[in-house]
Amino acid sequence: MTAALISPRNQVVLQGVSWATYQSLIRDLESAPGKRLTYDQGTLEIMVPLPPHESYKKLMGRMVEVTTEETATEIRSLGSTTWSRADLRKGLEPDQCYYIQNEQAVRGKDEIDLSVDPPPDLAIEVDNTSSSLNRMAIYAALGVPEVWRFDGTTLTIYGLVNGDYRPEDTSAVLPILRPDDLLRFLQTSQTMGETSWVKSFRQWVQARLGSGGKLG
Repeated sequence: MTAALISPRNQVVLQGVSWATYQSLIRDLESAPGKRLTYDQGTLEIMVPLPPHESYKKLMGRMVEVTTEETATEIRSLGSTTWSRADLRKGLEPDQCYYIQNEQAVRGKDEIDLSVDPPPDLAIEVDNTSSSLNRMAIYAALGVPEVWRFDGTTLTIYGLVNGDYRPEDTSAVLPILRPDDLLRFLQTSQTMGETSWVKSFRQWVQARLGSGGKLG
């Protein structure tokens, strides 16, 4: 049995919530960081992540950012931006998200409309407790091509194929990265200072690139 690296979060579920109320709560909670809202056709889940959750989402984000720095890949980092579509009556906030392949399509845009603009290329989920809502189905409905999900024990890279997610051996958006490598670095973060850990990951990426690893 492998011990989980993160502990459960607090959550509350509300039924019969209108789309207008959901949108109002998004605006009202902008000044209350740390709240994560998930909405699916009238059901609203509110989660309050605990510190370990916040730590792992940042570490996973650092791995994306170091990799794109070392490969000279332009990205747009949009953190926990709310993504929603009124026509689907679905919405959520990832732990981290990035435009990578479609970075130029949203460069400089203050407002991104998923009814006309592409969704983020990558979303990161740190989730060790079963959500009352199927967040992966919401990501699929929004068309997010890749989701990294860490449940405290296992890290899985999911790719969107014909409307459904399936586990992948390698990231499609950052092809030098594999789930086992990402998990190994999350595990080593428990025994290292963050600055040293980032340096270690950067050296690993440089070694991978030097040995023939590449994007695309």
